[in-house]
Amino acid sequence: MTQYLEFEKPLAEIEGKAEELRALARANEEMDVADEAKALDAKAAQLLQDLYKNLTPWRKCQVARHPERPHCKDYIEALFTEYTPLAGDRNFADDLAVMGGLARFNDQPVVVIGHEKGHDTKSRIERNFGMARPEGYRKAIRLMEMASRFKLPVITLVDTAGAYPGKGAEERGQSEAIARSTEMCLKIGVPLISVIIGEGGSGGAVAFATANRVAMLEHSIYSVISPEGCASILWKDAEKMREAAEALRLTAQDLNKLGVNDRIIPEPLGGAHRDPKAAIKSVSGAIQEMLDELKGMDAAALVKDRRQKFLDIGSKGLAA
Repeated sequence: MTQYLEFEKPLAEIEGKAEELRALARANEEMDVADEAKALDAKAAQLLQDLYKNLTPWRKCQVARHPERPHCKDYIEALFTEYTPLAGDRNFADDLAVMGGLARFNDQPVVVIGHEKGHDTKSRIERNFGMARPEGYRKAIRLMEMASRFKLPVITLVDTAGAYPGKGAEERGQSEAIARSTEMCLKIGVPLISVIIGEGGSGGAVAFATANRVAMLEHSIYSVISPEGCASILWKDAEKMREAAEALRLTAQDLNKLGVNDRIIPEPLGGAHRDPKAAIKSVSGAIQEMLDELKGMDAAALVKDRRQKFLDIGSKGLAA
């Protein structure tokens, strides 16, 4: 069953009624409800288009967090062949919130790294809801170092509410691990491409997304803090998350105008969760285009390009 978001309740009612009619027809072959069901389908399609025509930032947050949205594991299974996962940071443990390893993308050897949130209760707990601990970022550093040594492009898939803020993570040097991962992103002399596939939360996302090219799915978000966290700090009221989402400029569209991301990848109508295969195919095309843009650049040029990209952020505003 499709999980509907809060603002999709009218759509849920119409699609639910259409399904009820079909269920009645299946139970009684003499009933002819084809025309009524078709009319409801048309009404639902129009409503879906109207709902997604101009989503508010808060609604985009809800779509970005949709539990049925394709996650890192889905992209790796669909887009990469010969994927060989590499585990552990060679220091403390293996963090299951971070997936990574060697693979081929369109037959080109690459290193892929990403946050994995999980799909059900068990996997979400195992993956810590995609919130990496220090060992996750140190695993990513190890993989990026290996990619640099063997001249392999790095592709990162970002989908996290943020780095895990627990006591153990802080004791093991969470901030230092994030900083070193960000530093490694800036240092490696190979193409580094990042795609925000859902949530891009705070330093936990920046640690993977300090790339030559940053792409965002149409309804993904990228921000220094969650709207709820921002509202709690500024207004002492988490219920003001809608105002916070507006102020944070966290949508792919606003961030493209600000020069934070380089391209917006279109999603199927209704969000990536309504047609995961189409969303994954769009991401595949964007990744290939970004790899082609960086082809032929030597290590020094790649590092300079990446550095300049981040120095330029903030040089233009939303009106540019």
